[in-house]
Formats: sequence, structure tokens, C-alpha cells
Amino acid sequence: MLDFKIFIVEDDKWYGNLLHHFLSQNPDYEVTLIGSGKECLAQLHRKPDLITIDFGLPDMNGEELYRKIKQAQPNVPVIIISAQEKITTAVDLLKMGAEDYLVKDENTQQLLWKAIIRLRENQSLKNEITQLKAELKTRYDYSTSIVGKSPALQAVFRLIDKAAGSMINVSITGETGTGKELVAKAVHYNSNRSGHPYVAVNMAAIPKELVESELFGYEKGAFTGAQNRKTGRFEEANGGTLFLDEIGEMDLNIQSKLLRVLQEKELIRLGGNSKIKLDFRLVVATHKNLADEVKKGNFREDLYYRIVGLPIALPPLRERKDDLLLLTQFFLANYCKENKIPEIRVSPASREKLLSYNYPGNIRELKSVIELAAVMSENNVIEPDDITFLSGNNHDVDTVLNTELTLREYTRLIIRNYLKRYNDNVLLVAEKLDIGKSTIYKMLQTGEIEGA
Repeated sequence: MLDFKIFIVEDDKWYGNLLHHFLSQNPDYEVTLIGSGKECLAQLHRKPDLITIDFGLPDMNGEELYRKIKQAQPNVPVIIISAQEKITTAVDLLKMGAEDYLVKDENTQQLLWKAIIRLRENQSLKNEITQLKAELKTRYDYSTSIVGKSPALQAVFRLIDKAAGSMINVSITGETGTGKELVAKAVHYNSNRSGHPYVAVNMAAIPKELVESELFGYEKGAFTGAQNRKTGRFEEANGGTLFLDEIGEMDLNIQSKLLRVLQEKELIRLGGNSKIKLDFRLVVATHKNLADEVKKGNFREDLYYRIVGLPIALPPLRERKDDLLLLTQFFLANYCKENKIPEIRVSPASREKLLSYNYPGNIRELKSVIELAAVMSENNVIEPDDITFLSGNNHDVDTVLNTELTLREYTRLIIRNYLKRYNDNVLLVAEKLDIGKSTIYKMLQTGEIEGA
């Protein structure tokens, strides 16, 4: 968890320092002492997690300050600490929404400590419920969120069911853009850990020098700049699922430390001595062949066997052509809904154009292509000219080699590509390809190929 920021608003410096010292004994608390109501309001941009205010401040009373705090940040909890014992004042403030009302006496410190613990427990429950509602509301009935009916995808669904029904580690492989994180979330939210955190970490996005502190966390003073304790991602995932995306990018040194965590089910924060027990389900993903990476010496063999668990291989979109038009309609419907516009259709000629392409960027590329086509379309119909393939000329030569075509069809594609490249200069194209110009003229005249 992130540090819990507490503002103590107290004009009595001695009493304020007393509370500050007492609360600072918890290394998770970042405590700030503030001497006036105006200064408190000026510091609200720092987004405190809790504010305690003295009811009798010199520049404004507790009720006035409370109202102004709530106007600026309605969700921040406020605890009133006052020398007044008037029941009516306490009742009025509690009715307004104050978290608690404490009278200054010899028990105030302990009562405040307990009030903060209770508050954090309640906030943790609220955050967990909010997170679950948001996730479950939008996705993870995977039969509707992962779109398709092809045999290859049905095989993936069966593996998700098996993974969700057990605690085995899961390794997801597939090209970039095939939906690896969707599968990871489907496994988590359909398992008995769905009521606990789902924590995703993209290993390729974290600088190498920060990976260890990000995963393991650190204690205050562990290194220069470590001013407070930080909980790592392993701890955040406790009870739930940790998803390590692009695990093939993990440094060998970190791999050995990950192996130990998985074996011992515990960790020690950087700069710490205490062992922290862990209980999480590991799901990993990569676009690399980890078995090959082991042979090359880039990935530890013992870690490979520890994480491989239940392998789920996602097929590239070019092997799911049966699903392509279903995905197209899915992305179009979402686009129209998000932009509050009427339904957009895809013309028959556009469907043919979409089916002819190989999608090296897979589902992610198809989504971009469809959304751009929707923007470019007129009269709520996507025509072939509205469709732009983002991989450029690779469609005409490189990616099409993965498609089964006749020699004549390959010839047409190559000639069309060269005509486009050389501005319909038939003589130059014939020379470049070492074929007769009459062959090109004849294909142009019969409509077998079109000029640029």
C-alpha cells in the first residue's frame, strides 16, 4: 500500500508535536503538522488520506474549516480533536460527516491511533469493493469479453476454465496484440481469488534499476531517497493474483530472486530483516519462446519449470479469420457507443478487404484499423477506401507470404506493389521485375491489377 498521509492541524505546537511524534511511530504514516486552518487549505493539493483538526484554531473554528475542507475534497476523512466537551457540538459535527470527535485528555493519543486503524480498515474494504465492481462490471465474463467462436479460441476457453478451477501457475504465450492480459484477468476473475487484488506488472516498462524495489518494496532508509516504507507488488497481490507481463524481459539477477519467492512463499523488503509471508497466484505472459530463451542462457531453467504451470498459447489473428468479422462488429459497436453516434456498417467490399489482410499487430491492430475506418467513413458505411492498414507496404509483400495464395495471385500482388512504388511507370516496373511490359499492360487492360 502507498504511504498514508495524515495532516495534524493544531496551533498548540507542544500538543501538535506530541501527536506528530506518536503517529510517526508507524512507518506507514506520513505525518505533517500544520499550524492554521488557512495553511491546511493551502496544502490540500497534496491529497491527504486523513485530517485531524483542532476545533479551536485562531483563524477559524473547527466547523468552518471542516466545511471548507469538504468543499475542496469531499471524500477526505476528518477527525475533530477539541478541548470542548459539549455534546451538542460533537453531535452536530458527526451529523455533518466528521469521522470522529475526540476530547483532549490523557486517552486522546490511543483513541486517535485506534480511530485511524478503524478508518484504514473501512477504506480498504471500500476500495476493494469499488475495484471489484469496476472490473466485474466491464469485463471478465470471458465468453463475451474475449470475442470469437473459432475452434482455436474455443480451445483457449477450455484452458481458462481449467486454470480458473485450480491454483496452478499459468503461462500465457502469444504474439503482441493477441490479448494476453485479457486472458490473465479472465483466469483471475473466474477463480476463487476474484475477491482479492489483481496486480499487473509490465516487466518491459520498468527500468532495470527499479525492478527490485518495485517488486519487493523497501524499508525507510534502505537507500538514498527512501524516505518512507514502500510496499512492493508481491505484497499488494497477497491473497490474489500477480500478473507479470513480458516476463521474458526480466533480468537474470531478478529471476533468481523471483525463484526464491516462489519457492519460499515469502520475501524480505529491501533494507529490511523481517520475512513477509506471501500467498498469491502467479500468471505470466510473454511473446517470446521461453524454452528457446533457456537454451540461449537468457532465462533460468529452474524458474522456467516453476512458472510454466498451465500453458495457454493464444493464436494470432491470421489463424482466426473466422473471428475477424465478429471482432470487427464488436469494435465498431463499442466505438459507436463510446462516441454516441448511430450504428456504422461495413460494406461487402470492405469485408473482403479486411479478410485479405494478415494483421501482424493482431487484435490490437484490427481495433486501430476499424476505429480509423469509422472516423473516415461517410453515411455510416465503411467502404474500402476508408480502410488503411497501419503496417504499410508490408501487407503487399512480407505479411502476405503467410497466406496461402496461387502463384498468379502472388504475381499480381508483386506487380501492383511495384506499380504503386514507381508511380505506374510500366517500363521501369518491367525492367525491375525482369518481365515483359506487355504482360503488365495486359493485366492492367483486363482489370486483373489496378494502377496506383
